[in-house]
Amino acid sequence: MTRSTPSRRQAGVLLHVTSLPGEFGVGDLGSPAFTFLEWLARGGQTIWQILPLSPPACGGSPYTAFSAFAGNPLLISPEKLVQAGLLAAGDLAAFPTGGDTRVDFEAVGTWRRGLLRRAWRNFQARSSADRQCLWDFGYQHAWWLDDFALFLALRNNLPDHDWTGWPEPFRHRDSHALWQAKQEFADDFGFHQFCQYLFFQQWGELRNRARELGIEILGDVPIFVAHNSSDVWARQDLFQLGPDGHPTVVAGVPPDYFSETGQRWGNPLYRWDRLAEEDYRWWIDRIRMTLECVDLLRIDHFRGFEAYWEIPADAETAQTGRWIPGPGPALFTALRQQLGTLPIIAEDLGLITAEVEQLRDDLELPGMRVLQFAFADDSGTSCHWPHTWVRNCVAYTGTHDNDTSRGWFEAPPAPTETPEQWEAERQRARDYLASDGTAISWDMIRAVYASVADRCVIPMQDLLNLDTTARMNIPGVAEGNWGWRVQGEQLTPELAGSLRKLVRLYARG
Repeated sequence: MTRSTPSRRQAGVLLHVTSLPGEFGVGDLGSPAFTFLEWLARGGQTIWQILPLSPPACGGSPYTAFSAFAGNPLLISPEKLVQAGLLAAGDLAAFPTGGDTRVDFEAVGTWRRGLLRRAWRNFQARSSADRQCLWDFGYQHAWWLDDFALFLALRNNLPDHDWTGWPEPFRHRDSHALWQAKQEFADDFGFHQFCQYLFFQQWGELRNRARELGIEILGDVPIFVAHNSSDVWARQDLFQLGPDGHPTVVAGVPPDYFSETGQRWGNPLYRWDRLAEEDYRWWIDRIRMTLECVDLLRIDHFRGFEAYWEIPADAETAQTGRWIPGPGPALFTALRQQLGTLPIIAEDLGLITAEVEQLRDDLELPGMRVLQFAFADDSGTSCHWPHTWVRNCVAYTGTHDNDTSRGWFEAPPAPTETPEQWEAERQRARDYLASDGTAISWDMIRAVYASVADRCVIPMQDLLNLDTTARMNIPGVAEGNWGWRVQGEQLTPELAGSLRKLVRLYARG
């Protein structure tokens, strides 16, 4: 497999679209996104890393989505809908105040869905040429869009929002029942197609601008999908489900230093034997669709392709799970045969064995290195110490699942560590970085930039030296995540200039 190596050393910024600045409660695909791209270019940045673009099923998490193929309608720009004549400027006046610093997903979701419904009504009065464009989009994407639009239409119109509670003809996808539902709920069905049409139209405009500026977009694909999704409902045969549609086994990770009971994620597990019988067509379609939207692609929980932790569905914790072999190189061989060179980055964090490393290296995929993880190691041999890094990796100060670097450094000891361990870890950071700790974020940034890693990506929160209140996500905590937003005034020319200096100093241009 051809190695995905950049032609030059690169630097980038991690900032999800929802975290962009803007007037309407959540970052979207409007003018602030284009302004952010211009700011990245002024800073010499050539990578913009985002989280999954999928529509969240709950809590704003892009990793728990209604579809692995759809875009998030929350990101559709109201400003652009006004410019397109689908809304009047006055329609935006009723926006609820707040949301400038953190996203209130419930409030902003309700308001934006109302706007999109109004835009849909206005669109239906448009010329036949405009409606033909939507029809063409629906025809081109029918292989996933029909199931997705019908899934949401049924959720909106049936008492039970979980597909396993739907009447048997819908649950088991009786063809006549589904045809009747499309007729009965035709307006809802068309509305959800329309939202996807708008999303991909606006995303395409933003991506084209990124290309003009020489910026690659680094996307994200979770290995698993949500149970209550159109993906599982439409292809129940590809997942380990019982006759009632509920999972018989679920995904997670085993107990470790950080958790005595492990993590029970609850996602249904694939039937890799069935996927293999179809030459991994579902995965090929998924990766192809994603690569139509981004230039580079991080695959979350890469270790699950070598072996995954299988937990009985009735188990309350992950303790009773077991390792089951994954598809290994066969999946990636099928992907390469259909898609060619794979610009994939392996998220190889967590419990990584020699077998996982061998799979990654045999595929010549870059892995990830996270500087925050280095300092807990007192031997200097952890793969996260910069002196152990290799060129073919992507280096970070932290990821969306980490605390901010300043937040990590200032945080009190965790329940799993003693005060002496806590202080020793921070002293190792001070010693290694030749830092007094007062500017720890930028000391870590410089170390990452100076490293041998071909690519480095810095979370926006670290560029701004923000504390733990700006953390994006706490794994295992269901509430209060994903809401942080950057302010437009924080994207200063001075900060862009500082980044450009680092790019020049460490030859990342």
